[in-house]
Amino acid sequence: MHSFTRQVDPDAVDRVLAYARKRLLMDPVPLDGPRTREELDAAVGATITPDGLGAARALEVFEHTLAQACLSTDHPRYLSFIPCAPTAEAAAFDVVVGASSVYGGSWLEGSGAVWAENQTLRWIADLAGMPPGTGGAFVPGGTVGNLSALVAARHTARRRATVEGTGARPFRIAATDNAHSSVVSMAAVMDAEVAAVEVDERLRMTGPALRRTLEDHGPETFFAVVATAGTTNFGVVDDLAGVADVCRELGVWLHVDGAYGGAGLAAPSVRPLFEGIERADSFIVDPHKWLFAPFDCCALLYRAPELARAAHTQQAGYLDVLTGGSDWNPADYSIGLTRRVRGLPLWFSLAVHGTDAYVEAIEDTLGVARFAAEEIGRRGHLEVVRDPDLSVVVFRRLGWGPADYQAWSDRLLREEHAFVCPTTFRGEVLTRFAVVNPRTTRDDVVAVLDTMGE
Repeated sequence: MHSFTRQVDPDAVDRVLAYARKRLLMDPVPLDGPRTREELDAAVGATITPDGLGAARALEVFEHTLAQACLSTDHPRYLSFIPCAPTAEAAAFDVVVGASSVYGGSWLEGSGAVWAENQTLRWIADLAGMPPGTGGAFVPGGTVGNLSALVAARHTARRRATVEGTGARPFRIAATDNAHSSVVSMAAVMDAEVAAVEVDERLRMTGPALRRTLEDHGPETFFAVVATAGTTNFGVVDDLAGVADVCRELGVWLHVDGAYGGAGLAAPSVRPLFEGIERADSFIVDPHKWLFAPFDCCALLYRAPELARAAHTQQAGYLDVLTGGSDWNPADYSIGLTRRVRGLPLWFSLAVHGTDAYVEAIEDTLGVARFAAEEIGRRGHLEVVRDPDLSVVVFRRLGWGPADYQAWSDRLLREEHAFVCPTTFRGEVLTRFAVVNPRTTRDDVVAVLDTMGE
């Protein structure tokens, strides 16, 4: 009898769960670091074999070699890109999600899980001030969320043009060069054109600049405007109210990418920056960034979900039992049919801690970021490039060139002191802190800045 059909090996399950428990309770977590393919080949050798390694050996390989060759994104001095620092409860519940074999694409197969996800989406929609009918789904990440929203936007624009008999076939997206890199990639996938909107002195998209771009090309050629609520490189929040005014007047779908910064909606200290987001036609935020959920989790919301459903529902004879009714099927609102219930770890953590704890944690990270900007300002050899809107701080070390930044970053990682990468802006190499981990402290900031000399 094949091993798959025999009774489950309790020892294998116990070993895996014991390792998961140990990692979840680990404090502090190791930063670790990458190894070359040659180093891993030599250390491990073949792991996919005809007879298998067995649970004990396979877990040993992972724990003592492979895991240590992966950076811990929840380390308090992991300050590059946008970190992921899930609560222990959210990460633990991710184990439950994997063990439960729940298909999350339809209400028929996963109604309990979808109900819980929808409550979580409603909390996010309420933070944004979006209307009661708002809805959507959790998708793998910001790229899929943005793409799904833009597919719905284009479908809606072209259907409207057909109904109105204008003969227009909208093919353009308006965005700034600060928009996430996925916007250009998505345009290529969709065979669409991106029309650039100039930013103001604060690096924001504004209503007047957007109007110029739309009118220069013809508003009827656009199917969406992509505004950003917290750019990845600087954390800039666009002039959402001004942009929304123009989109409403000219009849263009407004999509707001809040993948990183959207969590700031929960923080009273920065909530005014987001005024206008309540008028978005679609909006995303990645809970695996600043809402303390594990990878991979993006909340995608639509003001009028029926428009997304018209664009995304897949039709097939075997799906008629799902698509013929009025049930809320998450797969109808995004690219893809097969779907993990990736919103459940966030739901569980919110249910355990309450939303006030999230507000406090986000405000704490904002406080650390403000401290970082102030501390940089107190050091004569360092300079903040732009006062932070949210929790990303970009700064320069006076007198350094690209090689200096890279050597410094490499040394920090080699010593497992911190992970802080260089970035570029308008041809200049700089560096940045992205503070989204509530365990990142002011002492961590000082310890990293102290390595940059005087």
